[in-house]
Amino acid sequence: MSSENSSADDEQRVWDVVVVGAGPAGASAAYAAAVAGRSVLLLEKAELPRYKTCGGGIIGPSRDALPPGFELPLQDRVHAVTFSLDGKFTRTRRSKQMLFGLINRPEFDQQLVEHAQKAGAELRTGVTVSRVEQHGSAVPDRRTVAVVLQGGEAVLARAVVGADGSASRIGAHVGVKLDQVDLGLEAEIPVPETVAEDWQGRVLIDWGPMPGSYGWVFPKGDTLTVGVISARGEGAATKRYLEEFIARLGLAGFEPSISSGHLTRCRADDSPLSRGRVLVCGDAAGLLEPWTREGISFALRSGRLAGEWAVRIAEAHDAVDTRRQALNYAFAIKAGLGVEMAVGKSMLAAFERRPGMLHAAITSFRPAWRAFTGITRGSTTLGELVRSHPMAGRALSALDRRSAVAAPTVAESTPTTE
Repeated sequence: MSSENSSADDEQRVWDVVVVGAGPAGASAAYAAAVAGRSVLLLEKAELPRYKTCGGGIIGPSRDALPPGFELPLQDRVHAVTFSLDGKFTRTRRSKQMLFGLINRPEFDQQLVEHAQKAGAELRTGVTVSRVEQHGSAVPDRRTVAVVLQGGEAVLARAVVGADGSASRIGAHVGVKLDQVDLGLEAEIPVPETVAEDWQGRVLIDWGPMPGSYGWVFPKGDTLTVGVISARGEGAATKRYLEEFIARLGLAGFEPSISSGHLTRCRADDSPLSRGRVLVCGDAAGLLEPWTREGISFALRSGRLAGEWAVRIAEAHDAVDTRRQALNYAFAIKAGLGVEMAVGKSMLAAFERRPGMLHAAITSFRPAWRAFTGITRGSTTLGELVRSHPMAGRALSALDRRSAVAAPTVAESTPTTE
């Protein structure tokens, strides 16, 4: 506890930073604030470890945002990707270098929380946040925020980070606005060793039958994570896509150990990232890549930034300084992740109209494959590609034209290696 929060009267403790939600965003925020030497409390409604609906792909930007010394609990290392267009025009592309890794979320999230705890953060599980108050009887002064738990207990902090997922209570307090909501369905399917061997080191990405939809198979030892995602409002069609996808893969005879669903929510461009001394990050802020709906790297990166700026907000002595630090946080998010999201939205719009053209490009056009591998390995991002390579920007503009010519036919082909 900071010395300024102590008193001779032993008043209720005021934490420097309280983080709500112990997923990748929250654990990263708690770590960043704790490693800076501040008192940090991490609140989580579930008991850890807990299951989360997630493919579990760890791309380069995710790996690069992990705390020092973090050892990824990888279930597999991906060197090949099979692409298909609604089950047709299948092609596998291979890489001598690892493209990305695959993890199980319960282990990954638990390990992130442990790193935050080692840095000095305290963890409370099994607690549900009802609301946040920045004014009123529960708040002793203008430099304090009250996080009110179910049952009425108020936890006090100089700054709060909301990382409580896509249905965030803290996001509602901040006023997060969304302009894209998608439904993901997933099955964890245990398979025999012979089937697992067929998938080892290789994932499948299938561009789906509904606009903007796609499916995936991620191997994790003796279990295959199989999922699909599409726009909300297409629930029946999305469920049918998953069932047909599993059947097409020859996996219908295996009983899933877990079947789950999840809504992903993407922020509007003008959505706020803060209110007073409260910041939001990760899914709570609607931060994810709109085209692939990849969220882990956005959670880790935005969580770290939120933790760093929460420290500054905790040190702010008035509303003007608080506002300045919150604006700096928003600028940092928009300058990096915001650019990637803008390009991702354009990619999604193009993909919704011309999935065949994108499939043809990534399976047959070497620069497109190199861009894919660069993004997955972390040597570049969607935003950097458009900024640094005029050809990529022109290609995206061409894909985005409604008047685009029909996509070329993609024939079945043999695997290639680069």
